[in-house]
Amino acid sequence: MKYLIVLFFLALSISASAQDIVPSQKVSGFIYNDNTKSVLINANIININKVRGARTDANGYFEIDVQPTDTLHISLLGFQSLRVKVTNDWIKNKVAKIFLTERAIALEEIVIRPFNLTGYLEVDSKTIPTSENYRYSISGLTHGYEAGEYSPNAFGRVLGSIFNPTDLLYNFFGKNPNELKKLKEMKKDDTVRNLLESKFDRETLAVLLGIDKKEIPEILQRCNYSDSFIQTANDLQIMDAISGCYEEYKILKKK
Repeated sequence: MKYLIVLFFLALSISASAQDIVPSQKVSGFIYNDNTKSVLINANIININKVRGARTDANGYFEIDVQPTDTLHISLLGFQSLRVKVTNDWIKNKVAKIFLTERAIALEEIVIRPFNLTGYLEVDSKTIPTSENYRYSISGLTHGYEAGEYSPNAFGRVLGSIFNPTDLLYNFFGKNPNELKKLKEMKKDDTVRNLLESKFDRETLAVLLGIDKKEIPEILQRCNYSDSFIQTANDLQIMDAISGCYEEYKILKKK
């Protein structure tokens, strides 16, 4: 009798656990230009919750894994980004039509000043400005810290940044553990990585981390990355930089 009771409760436990696990499902859709009603090719779709990505094909069609209430972030260069909530109706009907609105972009005039080159390498190499960024390694930590141009107090700034518990870095990493766990998930999905590698606007990265993109330069500065890196790196490089800094934060927190 005792064995029957144990088996009964064990069966109930397994049944309850199975109900808690919501299987992934797929939804699909077509993305169109809201103005011309033509299909949009290579539009990027990212499931913010699952950190999985997809891209529209030549017919504007995409398919992506979802669960109910997931949020999809849809973006394409030249169009306003859009967030769409996954509903039960969408999962039931499978296919949806989504329209993106073109973004009005006013280009500012850019003046490119040429270098006065002489044609002699030894002379010209000295006239072109260069910027050297130095990285410092700390024993026990796997991640190097970039402190920009060399200066006597550069290494001190590195130590001050990573050991100061009251700065923005500590507050950000301490309050956003779930979002930062997504960094590892981003690296697993080729579509997400390829998208971030081609972007420099920090928009998608900010959406995935749940922060304002204006905070990203501040975080990287506290991680002691140089201004030149922050301004020129693509979103994938920025993601790797924040990920590395977060891993070191966890090590230092444990110590």
